[in-house]
Amino acid sequence: MAVLNKIRQRSLILILVIALALFSFVIGDLFKNSTAFSGGPQDVVATINGTDINRNDFQQKVKNYQDRAGGRQTSTQAMNAIYNQELRSIVLKSEFDELGLSVEKDEMRDLLKNSFSSYPEFQDENGNFDVNRLNAFISNLKDLNGEAAPLGNFMVNYESWTNNEQTIAANAIQQTYYNMIKAGVSTTIAEAEDDYFGDAKTVDIRYVQIPYTTIADSLVVASKTEIQAYMNAHKDTYETEASREVVYVEFKEEASKADEDKIKADLLALKSDKSEYNESSKNTEVIPGFDSATDIEEFINSNSDIKYSDSFLRAAELPAVAKDTLLKLSVGDYYGPYKDGEYYKLSRVIATKQMPDSVKVRHILIPHVGGQRADASVTKTVEEAKTTADSIFAQIQAGTKFMDLLELSSDKVSNEKDGEIEFDYRAGMAPEFKAYAFDNKKGDIGVVQTSFGYHIIEVLEQKSFNKTVKIATLADKIEPSEQTLQDVFNKMSKFEIAAKDGDFNALAKERDLVIKPITFKELDENIPGLGSQREVVRWAFEDDTETGDFKNFAISNFGFIVAKVVEKKEKGLMSIEDASITALPEIRKEKKAQMIRKELTGTTVADIAKNQGQSQKTAAAVTIKNTTLSGAGVEPKVVGAAFGLAQGVTSKPIDGEKGVYVIEVTKINEATKLDNYSAIMNRLNTERRNTVQTKVITALEDAAEIEDNRAKTVY
Repeated sequence: MAVLNKIRQRSLILILVIALALFSFVIGDLFKNSTAFSGGPQDVVATINGTDINRNDFQQKVKNYQDRAGGRQTSTQAMNAIYNQELRSIVLKSEFDELGLSVEKDEMRDLLKNSFSSYPEFQDENGNFDVNRLNAFISNLKDLNGEAAPLGNFMVNYESWTNNEQTIAANAIQQTYYNMIKAGVSTTIAEAEDDYFGDAKTVDIRYVQIPYTTIADSLVVASKTEIQAYMNAHKDTYETEASREVVYVEFKEEASKADEDKIKADLLALKSDKSEYNESSKNTEVIPGFDSATDIEEFINSNSDIKYSDSFLRAAELPAVAKDTLLKLSVGDYYGPYKDGEYYKLSRVIATKQMPDSVKVRHILIPHVGGQRADASVTKTVEEAKTTADSIFAQIQAGTKFMDLLELSSDKVSNEKDGEIEFDYRAGMAPEFKAYAFDNKKGDIGVVQTSFGYHIIEVLEQKSFNKTVKIATLADKIEPSEQTLQDVFNKMSKFEIAAKDGDFNALAKERDLVIKPITFKELDENIPGLGSQREVVRWAFEDDTETGDFKNFAISNFGFIVAKVVEKKEKGLMSIEDASITALPEIRKEKKAQMIRKELTGTTVADIAKNQGQSQKTAAAVTIKNTTLSGAGVEPKVVGAAFGLAQGVTSKPIDGEKGVYVIEVTKINEATKLDNYSAIMNRLNTERRNTVQTKVITALEDAAEIEDNRAKTVY
């Protein structure tokens, strides 16, 4: 009590301390993100050609996109899609504004006419588009002050109408822009000739190849300076985005052997009756077990993680790990506990039955309004459809032939086959329809309701009878116990604490933990095997996360990982070590080419081949369009050189992809000129114009001034 009094006396001091702590936390975070005072970049997802993408608007569009996708897109995928849409829209608008493209009032009316001329609301008594009715409709929407009015099958208000108008106008401007560009795309006669001769003109050559492999790599040394110079000369290849290399170890929240043993024991315990004291009645009551339960369905549904199924199951429908045993059991026998996927199960055979694998039935379908696949001609209510079906059934029972009533069925497909349908137990039929066909006997007739309506079904034939079993299965999902979860957390925590003063890799090895590496960029989200883990990526790219830092992360439906930053690579040219993987072979190739050329003697292909210990090779009908050289592979430089030589002339050494070549053109097979190249010109025009739209967008995006803040604002 004395302690409580002291706390009350000092409550004001405590409140001030807490307030100061919270203030310090908020202020610290504000200084960490200094733009918080200015309302700056954290509210701007990106700035493209001077136009900002507002964070709130962007996130709303992302949400709408995800809603439309129905959960099939992750948040990062949705953000990327919306960002690309916004980027394209802004760069195109910049072009439209610079060119002065717009839609005038008269043109807008024509566009609206093209879009809505088929709507009865905008047609006169002769079915022609009436602009006055369109104007009246728009004026009426204005007067409704936000309320919606019907248009066709939709409800629209003034805001949605104006948004639609803007979309129509934007699409029209965009089409005008693309048409202008396409109009400037054409093919000259010279280009058509080049295309034609690229296939039609051929050359035959004789050549010798001195492969680079004739010089061992160990004889060719490349310095770091040379690798750096090569990188500088090929910046497009070796420029990279910022990335982080991270290693991590996993701590999975998995059921232990003790957990699994307890699950199996608990299942077995459910077989026997047990006594429980009832506080209400003050009596000890006996709770029936699996052995003595009279209501099997209620018992299973009350004690199992999988609900009871009252179906007879064939071999293919039983759990693969247990089907052979279950089919051999007698009624009342048990099998289990056995492991089936993520469950332990205890199964008891309730009944056995010989059932067909396939059936043939005849049916009459009476649909109702709202039924599956019911078209506009269906007018019967559910009750009316049932009354009709019962009436047809009564006529059949009274002696009317089933076939004589088929014209009453709406299933026109089966009607063409006398109303007959043949299917096996795996067919995707309505479950009630399938159950009647398989569970009843040949000759039985009955009325069955499905999602399509009411069916009068006659079982005509049943084939391939096999044993089936009805089983009652207690299933317990295999999950870690609270103790196991605590043990996993403790194991992770101890590792993290030890890693502060120890070696991450050595500690992992001591604990038999597998170290998994991953490299990602700032806007990536996926870690193989763990799915979307943006939190890990964000942490690795934070300004105050340094190389060697590590942190634990809770992974949904998995457990934990402890991740460590191994290397931070900023945007720019990649390191010499990384670049050397691809640069070194190219540098060696250049040096080997110089060494080979110095050793070449002779003026003919035959002389050079003899001096170099190589064989002469030939290639016939080589075309400029096909850079594959027979006997050598893809060699564009060699093929190109061949078309620059006169017949009988031997080339100088050519540095190819796989070696140094010397070639001789033995024959030039000239092609006959065409009288008219119009067909080729038209084909090339079509090909080029079809690619204009994509290429224009790519070019505009490449040329745009972009400040991308996605990683800091919404990702």
